Amino acid sequence: MRPLLHPVLVNGRAGDPALYVETIFERGTLLFDLGDIAPLTPCKVQRLDHVFVSHAHVDHFIGFDRLLRILVGREKIVRLYGPAGFVEQVRHKLAAYCWNLAERYAADLAFHVTEVGPDLTARAARLRLGTRFAIEPLGEGAIPDGVLFAGPGFRVSTAVLDHGTPCLGFAVQETAHVNVWKARLEDLGLPVGPWLQTLKRALVDDRPDDFPIAIGPGAGTPPGRVAPLGTLRAAVTVTPGQKIGYVTDVADTAQNRAKITGLVRGADLLFIEAPFAAADAALAADRAHLTTAAAGSIAREANVRRVEPFHFSSRYQGEEARLMDEVLAAFSGE
Repeated sequence: MRPLLHPVLVNGRAGDPALYVETIFERGTLLFDLGDIAPLTPCKVQRLDHVFVSHAHVDHFIGFDRLLRILVGREKIVRLYGPAGFVEQVRHKLAAYCWNLAERYAADLAFHVTEVGPDLTARAARLRLGTRFAIEPLGEGAIPDGVLFAGPGFRVSTAVLDHGTPCLGFAVQETAHVNVWKARLEDLGLPVGPWLQTLKRALVDDRPDDFPIAIGPGAGTPPGRVAPLGTLRAAVTVTPGQKIGYVTDVADTAQNRAKITGLVRGADLLFIEAPFAAADAALAADRAHLTTAAAGSIAREANVRRVEPFHFSSRYQGEEARLMDEVLAAFSGE
C-alpha cells in the first residue's frame, strides 16, 4: 500500500530542525519543530495544520515568525503543541508585534496551543487575531497513552524527555491500511459500494466481531441488510500503517532511552539527532545531546527499520559522511 505520510528534513541533516510531513490524499500537512522554514514555499506553509515543537530553543522555534507572517490575513486554524510553558512562549512571540489594526482583517487567524506537562497532562488555549492574540483558555486534562492528536488518517504520540529542560519526542502513526478484495466479496455474495467505507472504519477502529455493518444498497442486496463484522473479515486484509519517530535534543540517560524506545519502537523511520561524533561523548554529555553512536544504538534497541540522523553540529562541516557511518555502524551492531 502507498504510505500516507511523506517526510522531508527542511534544512537537511545539519540545518535547523524542521521535519515537514505531507499527508497524501489530504490537504493538511504536519511539521515537527519550527527551525528556519524559509525553504518552504508559502503554499506549503499555508497547508500546515499541526505543528509539533520539541522545545523553544531558538533553532527549534525561530520559524514561528515566518509562519505568522505568511498566515496573517488568512482564515486559518493552526494547532501548535509544545512542552510546559509553551502557551506563554507563543503568547510572548505574538506580543512582540503591534496589533492595533487587527480589527480590520476580515479573516481570523487562530492558534490552538497545547502544552504538555511532565506528567502527560495538557493545558490548551486559543490565541486569535480577532482578540489581538489574548490567551483564551480551552481547558486542561490528561493525555491518555501520550496521544496528542488522533484523526482519521493518523495519530501523534509524545513523550517528555530531558534536555536540561523538558523536550518532547514524537511518533506519528498512520492509520492501518484496509484492502477490500472484490473477488472475495463476490464469493460472499456482497456488492461493492459506499458501505465498504463503514466496514473499513470499523476495522481501523478495532470494533468487535459482533459489531453490525449495514450492507448495500447494491445489486441483489435487499435494503436494510446487516451483517456482523466477523463474517466480513474474510473479504479484506488489514496491514499496519507507517510509523515515523522524531527525537531531538536529549541527554543520553537511561530514563531518556527508555522513554524514546517506548515511543518509537518498531517505527519504519526514525529521525533522531546525532549532533556529536562518538569520540566527543564528553562534550555531548555536557551539552545534554546524543552522539552518533548513541543515536544508532537507540534506533537499534527500538527495533526501527530505518534510521535518519540529523541535527549534526556545525563543528563537523564537511564530515557528514563520517557521522552517517558512525550512526549506521551502531545501528547495525558493529
